[in-house]
Amino acid sequence: MMKTLAISNQKGGAGKTTTGVNLSACLAEKGRRVLLIDLDPQACASAWCGVRDGGRGLLEALTDNADLGDLVVPTKTPGLELVPSSSWLANVDKALAGEVGAELILRDRLAALPQRWDVVIIDCPPALGLLTVSALAAVRDVLVPVETSVMTLAGLARLSETVDVIRRRLNPDLALSAVLACRVDLRRNLAREVLESMRKTFGQAVLQAVVRENVRLAEAWSYAQPITTYDTTSHGGEDYRAVADELLTRWRNRP
Repeated sequence: MMKTLAISNQKGGAGKTTTGVNLSACLAEKGRRVLLIDLDPQACASAWCGVRDGGRGLLEALTDNADLGDLVVPTKTPGLELVPSSSWLANVDKALAGEVGAELILRDRLAALPQRWDVVIIDCPPALGLLTVSALAAVRDVLVPVETSVMTLAGLARLSETVDVIRRRLNPDLALSAVLACRVDLRRNLAREVLESMRKTFGQAVLQAVVRENVRLAEAWSYAQPITTYDTTSHGGEDYRAVADELLTRWRNRP
């Protein structure tokens, strides 16, 4: 059965797109067939994968009944394919204003996809609008990348409340199943203290794997390569492989 995962955080700069692209690449490296859907009009994940303009395709899939599968393009990473985004997607709220069940359109499009992927990952915008709600209504799992800062716990609590509302109203299978600490500097007391508080508050949802502060991850974006090919032995590569391994283990052990 195809796994579906939304990567979401209402705060920008938390490592959302970095996680979407590099986790996807690591899962593909481990033999999984991965589809990454860039649902952010800023299209950063698309650019990272080497696609500079996704055109109107994704907007039309949500507004004009276009086939989502027709939008899939290959990437340079074996096993990883992409549904690219573009600034056109910013028009979706206006285009679907007053549409009954607009939040469920993406779920229907995903259900119509051929079952040729093992994992579908959705990179959400850094805001709680129609696109993010649509993603959360369409998937089973939510992964939240967070920085180890004093604002982390408050932001996580708000997102957890959002997930609860969407579970009650739109998607009873939805779970905030993974919290990933990103840009972690374990030499700093604050980072260690925030990570400990996260584990106490959110328990098993917090992954044991963390992503350390690593300049090579930022450089990889500039070269439109995932860390698996840009610098495969870097801390970033090691850390995202550990994240992939932990998620695969959780999925195998889940009923």
